[in-house]
Amino acid sequence: MLLPKSLLASSITAQIGPTNTGKTHRAVERMLTHETGMIGLPLRLLAREIYDRVSAQVGEGAVALVTGEEKRMPARPRYFVCTVEAMPADREVDFLAVDEIHLAGHVERGHVFTDRLLGWRGRRETWFLGADTIRPILERLVPTAGIERKPRMSRLSWGGNVHLRGLPPRTAVVAFSVDRVYELAERLRARRGGTAVVMGALSPRARNAQVALYQSGEVDYMVATDAIGMGLNMDVDCVAFADLRKYDGRKLRELEDAELAQIAGRAGRYHNNGKFVTLAPLPALPPSTVRALEEHRFPVQTSVFWRNADLDMRSLAALAASLGRRPRQGCLQLVEDAEDTRALARLSADPEIAARCRSSANVALLWQVCQIPDYRQLQLDDHFKLLRAVFLQLSGPRARLERDWIARHLEHLSELQGDIDTLLARMAFIRTWTYVTHHTRWLDDAQAFQEQARKLEDDLSDALHERLVRRFVDARSQRSRGRAAARSFFAEQLRHAVGADTDGDGPGLGDLDGWIDGLVEAGGERFGLDDGGRIVADGKVLGRMTRGADRLRPEVQVTLAELGPGARLRLQRRLVAWTRDLAQTLLSALRDPQLGKVGPAARGVLYQLEQGLGTALAGQALAQLRQIEPADRSRLGRAGIKLGRRVLYAAPLLRPEALLVRAALCQAFLGPGLAVPVPGPRTRYFVPSDDVDDDTCLALGYPVLGGVAIRADEAEFLAARIASGMRARPVAERLGCDQAVAEAVVAALAERRRRRVHRGRSV
Repeated sequence: MLLPKSLLASSITAQIGPTNTGKTHRAVERMLTHETGMIGLPLRLLAREIYDRVSAQVGEGAVALVTGEEKRMPARPRYFVCTVEAMPADREVDFLAVDEIHLAGHVERGHVFTDRLLGWRGRRETWFLGADTIRPILERLVPTAGIERKPRMSRLSWGGNVHLRGLPPRTAVVAFSVDRVYELAERLRARRGGTAVVMGALSPRARNAQVALYQSGEVDYMVATDAIGMGLNMDVDCVAFADLRKYDGRKLRELEDAELAQIAGRAGRYHNNGKFVTLAPLPALPPSTVRALEEHRFPVQTSVFWRNADLDMRSLAALAASLGRRPRQGCLQLVEDAEDTRALARLSADPEIAARCRSSANVALLWQVCQIPDYRQLQLDDHFKLLRAVFLQLSGPRARLERDWIARHLEHLSELQGDIDTLLARMAFIRTWTYVTHHTRWLDDAQAFQEQARKLEDDLSDALHERLVRRFVDARSQRSRGRAAARSFFAEQLRHAVGADTDGDGPGLGDLDGWIDGLVEAGGERFGLDDGGRIVADGKVLGRMTRGADRLRPEVQVTLAELGPGARLRLQRRLVAWTRDLAQTLLSALRDPQLGKVGPAARGVLYQLEQGLGTALAGQALAQLRQIEPADRSRLGRAGIKLGRRVLYAAPLLRPEALLVRAALCQAFLGPGLAVPVPGPRTRYFVPSDDVDDDTCLALGYPVLGGVAIRADEAEFLAARIASGMRARPVAERLGCDQAVAEAVVAALAERRRRRVHRGRSV
């Protein structure tokens, strides 16, 4: 995103500090104060976590999720949650943030973070978030940035060296190889009844299921790789290091103190203190390391990795030369052995490929192909073979990947049998194909292949979660028996409600969790409201909306008693996001793109209409109404917004389906025990009970006049007719009410008119 120089003057803030300072949380909240925004995050799993958080606040229709393997792109997204590598360069936004910016010092990925630091800006505001160690680099490369150091919100302290049996509940045990993770998880299962497992190789769906298992208290322990060090938020009181060395893709080495701190800092959330320990037979940490971690003091970064972003595609030689261009600033270190440059060198030496790269278009295409990640961690020759096949097809006469070729590869991955390692390997293959299928210009019917790849990943995720639970959670524990009972009960519910196949040996965890995760991943069209305002899907009531911050942001109570805590937590998050979309869809008439051009007075009216779910009293907006420009009145009118003498209302929000949603939102805000009427398509008026106040009736679209709630368009019609002399009897005939009700309505509207005439006011 190399923005015009005029945009580079936007406010730049660098928030630096240790873990648990709330940097990412503040950045998300700040982004939501802007009309548009984008945040780049270091992990796919963290991007999904932040996406879930943002969509729960503003709805999925307003948020895009963009990673190498996953793209959720609504029609008109306002916010983009991305992995740093996948941040779209063609989107200009008001607010832009990059998290974990100190990863500019990472040997493989650092140049991407450095590129964002040097050239990517929001139109109005830019934030960089990272560790204290990056401060000298920030001061040198971005001298205009305002640097703010944030202290940790809780204390992190050393807990000594402990044995496995001495680990307290809510502990995350950290290891750096899959085999070691399995070994520790087996030992915790034998001693403590079970553990969740979190690794970077898990899909977001499988990882969320495992985290929910831990977060809900179904298990008290977690075994994880250092993936948890990148901002993943879990309620961890203690981090136990089972290893202090890791293979970084090049060599086996000791972790640096700053790396240990990044992981240890997951202990303690918000103002809850945390501790870190080593797990015997490891020795205790050296006193100097303990002091560094407790005091958050580490050597500063003196350089970051860099690669030229202005690439020359005229020829393979020109591309290689531009990639090898040296930086001019001493703190920038050239990346010389990245995975994609190795792929380029290898493929450029292939005579057939070199022959096809005589045009700049094909050189650029080859470079795109070289950036397909090797999620599978194959032997290099195998990965190069795949890249070669992709390029030769794309540079051929059809310029597309062959359907049968892709289908054959995907078909081999549809098998759900096998152990955990087998499923993880298939999932890694799927990640590669998901990345490929999201290059829509490379395929015919790309969407169909994307959906197929996503379904395969979902199915593998469900099977993997089931295998993890079977292997690492002791079915003999009390909580596991409770889960088994819940699954047995739910099996019959599934049989009747959603047609799940639960014959045979009884329902596996996949029957229940697969259905729940299917709902969690489903589009909004799968959910709906029944006549009672409850949330339903697949013919089954899932929950109900409850009072939230305001009518537009209800909370959700899941009412499926059959669910375990983990499944309940996942479903509750999804339903909250759906309610936000429900509210945003309801108010879409007030957010027509043409209305973005109106002036301040019209925007003030629109704000009042939003707060009233589409209805407001004219008397409460007199100042704005007097100042609205004629052109803005026309724009409002074309969007169906009526500026009446007594009532302001959005006509589309008086349709039956909109009234049902308004009633459900009002009911949630009032709370249980107070019944909100649900107006039918022919309900022109109703007499509200004492429990339902005038503001609620107005939010329903029925302003109260003379103790009678009248639909907004009818109220405005009658106001004009009564001003012209209409009496009670014609009013009664139109509304279908008795004479007394009609007389109350006439008296109320006539009284308002007399007051207005007496004061000499008119709108």
